[in-house]
Amino acid sequence: MTSPDQHPLGSGFGARTTAAEVLAGVDVRGRLVVLTGGYSGLGEQATRAFAAAVATVVVPARRPEAAAAALAGVPGVEVAELDLADQASVRRFAEDFLASGRTVDVLIGNAGVMATPETRVGPGWEVQFATNHLGHYALANRLWPALADGGARVVSLSSSGHRRSPVRFDDVMFERAYDKWEAYGQAKTANALFAVQLDALGAASGVRAFSVHPGGILTPLQRHLPREEMVALGWIDEQGESLLASFKTPEQGAATEVWAATSPQLAGLGGLYCEDCDVAALNDTETRTGVRSWATDPEQAARLWALSAELTGVDAFA
Repeated sequence: MTSPDQHPLGSGFGARTTAAEVLAGVDVRGRLVVLTGGYSGLGEQATRAFAAAVATVVVPARRPEAAAAALAGVPGVEVAELDLADQASVRRFAEDFLASGRTVDVLIGNAGVMATPETRVGPGWEVQFATNHLGHYALANRLWPALADGGARVVSLSSSGHRRSPVRFDDVMFERAYDKWEAYGQAKTANALFAVQLDALGAASGVRAFSVHPGGILTPLQRHLPREEMVALGWIDEQGESLLASFKTPEQGAATEVWAATSPQLAGLGGLYCEDCDVAALNDTETRTGVRSWATDPEQAARLWALSAELTGVDAFA
C-alpha cells in the first residue's frame, strides 16, 4: 500500500523554481553532500547551488578529469573516481570515503544513463538497471555507517519515465527481448522503490530517503538518442532547439533534488516520490504527472531490495 503521505504539501515552490531559490531559506553551511554525476547537466547545477550555499560537495565521477575541469574554481568541491556500473569501483570509493572518518549529511544519486543501446556490464547485467539502480544501491549500503552517523537524507533520481515499466522480476536484465525505453522505465521505477525501502529500513537511524522526478530537461542524459528520434518525439526542432514549453532549464531541473535533500517541510517524512519541488500525487492514469502505484508499493520495494542484495552481495541491514 502506498504511503498515505504521498500527496502534495503545498510547498510554495513549483516547476520553475531553481536550486538556488530552494536553498535561499535553508542553512547548509558545513554540511557534506555526496552527489553522483555532479559535474554535468542538472547535477552540475545542484553542485554549484550547494557550493554557493557553503556546503562541501563530494562529486564521485566516472570521468574525474572531466569533472575537475567542469567544476574548476567552484569552492568546497572534491572530485573522486567512481564508475557506478562497476561494483568494484563502488566499493573502492566507499572504502576510501569511510577511511576519511567523515559523515554524510546528504547523498544524492543523480548520475544515470537513459535509453542506451543494449549493453551488458559486470556479470551480464543490463546497463541501465546496473548503473541507475544497482550502483546507487551498493553505494548507499557501503556508505551506510557515514549516512547513519550523519542522520542523512538520501535522494534517488527517478523520472516520469518510471511510468513506462514496473520492475520486471521475471526478466529484470531483459535477457529475452531488449527495449531501451522499457529498460529505462524499469530502472527509474527501481530508483523510486529503492527510496521506499531505504526509508523503511533507515528511519530508525534518522536516515530518510526520497525519490524525485526532476522534470523534462535537455542535458547530456540524451547523448544516446539520435537527433532524428528526438525530433520525431517532438522534443527539439531540426536545429536542436527545444520545442516543449514544459522543458526546464538545468537550474530548474536541479531544484527538486535539492529541495528533497534539504527542505524542512519534509521533516518526519520519507519514502515519498517528489516532483516540481513538492510531494507528487499518486496517479495510475496514462498522463505523465504524479507517481504510479507500482513505484511506491512497499512489498515491491522489499522484493527489489532482496534481489539487489543478492546480485551485489551488499546489504547494510542484513
